[in-house]
Amino acid sequence: MSQHLPPDAPSPEERGPEETDDVWSPHEDGRWRRVAILAGLGLGAVVIGLIGYAVVWYEQQVHAGPPGPQVVVEVPEGFSANSVGVELVRHHVVTSSLALRIYDFFHGTPVIRAGGYALRAHESLASVRSALAAGPNELVVPPGFTVSETAARFSELPGHDGAALAAAVEQRQVVSPLEQPGEGNLDGLLGTGDYIVGRTQSAASLVSEMASRFDGEAAAAKLDSGAAALGVTPYQAVVVASIVQKEGVYPQNLAKVARVVYNRLAKNMPLQMDSTVLYSEHRDGGPVTSADLALDTPYNTYLHKGLPPTPICFPSAASLDAALHPAAGSWLYFVLVSRDGTEAFSDTLAQQQANEQLAKSRGVG
Repeated sequence: MSQHLPPDAPSPEERGPEETDDVWSPHEDGRWRRVAILAGLGLGAVVIGLIGYAVVWYEQQVHAGPPGPQVVVEVPEGFSANSVGVELVRHHVVTSSLALRIYDFFHGTPVIRAGGYALRAHESLASVRSALAAGPNELVVPPGFTVSETAARFSELPGHDGAALAAAVEQRQVVSPLEQPGEGNLDGLLGTGDYIVGRTQSAASLVSEMASRFDGEAAAAKLDSGAAALGVTPYQAVVVASIVQKEGVYPQNLAKVARVVYNRLAKNMPLQMDSTVLYSEHRDGGPVTSADLALDTPYNTYLHKGLPPTPICFPSAASLDAALHPAAGSWLYFVLVSRDGTEAFSDTLAQQQANEQLAKSRGVG
C-alpha cells in the first residue's frame, strides 16, 4: 500500500538535516568497527608493553648483583614486614621493597626474628629471603662467658659450627699478646659484647676480632701500668678480673671482691673461690659440694694457694677496672646477703660466719 504525504508537506530535499530521516549505512558501521578494532589493538599493545616492562623490571630486582659490601640490618622487636623492606632498601640490599613482597608472595614469606642480619648490598631476592629465613647473624657474648660457651652459641648461627671456633683456639690459629707460654687458653682474653658474624666468616676470623676487641679494652684500661702498680703481671690482673666477674657479678661488689683477692694473696691464704672450682668442672654456677672441694686440680683454690693458672671467664670492662683499682679495705671474706645481689664483706672468720647466718635468715644462704 502506498503512503501519500499531505499536499503541503515539504519534500525530503526541502527538509533540513535535523529533519532528515535516520538512514542506516553499512559503510559507516564498518568504519566504527575498524576504529574499535584499532583502538583495542592499540590498548592491547600498551598493556602488553607494560607487562613486558614489569617482567623485565621484576627480573632485574630478583637477580640484582653483583653483591656489594657487607651491611648489617637490624630488625627490631615488634617490627612489621613493610618496615623490614624499608630497612633493606635503605641499606641498598634490595632496590625495591615491592619486588621483595611480590617475590615472597610467590615463594612464601619467611618467619623473621628480631636481631642483626649480615647481608650484602645488591643481593638477589632469593639470597635475601634465604638469609632472613635462616635467622639473625648476631652473636652475643656476655661477660662471664668462656670459649666453650661462646662456641656453643656460635653453633646456633646459620651456617656456623662451634667445633670450628674451639679448634681455632686449641690450634692457636689466633694468639693473644697476653697469653702465657704453653697455656694456649684464650679464656679471659676475648672481648665480650655483640658481634655480627657474616655467613661466610670463618671461626678464626671471629676469634681474631674478639681478641682485638679485648686488646683495645685492655689498652683503654691501662692494663700494663695498672698491673705494675699492684705488683702483678698484666696476665695475673686479668685472672683476678675473671674471678671478680664470677664472684662479684654486680657493680657494687666488684672493687671489694678484687680487694679480698689481693688481701688473701698478700697473706698467703688460699683464695677459696667456688668459681674456680666450678671452672675446672666446666660448670657455670650451682652448689659446690665437699666432693667438689676435694678435686685436686690447679683451679681448686681451696687446695692450692695463689691464683689459678688462667682466667676463668671473659671479664667485663667494669671487672677489669675493679681488678686494676680495688677498693680500699682489709676484708678477707664476703658472702651474698641480699636478693638484690649485695654482698657483705668482713675482716674475720667470726664476722663472716655471722654474715652467713644473716644470709640464711633471708633465704639467700
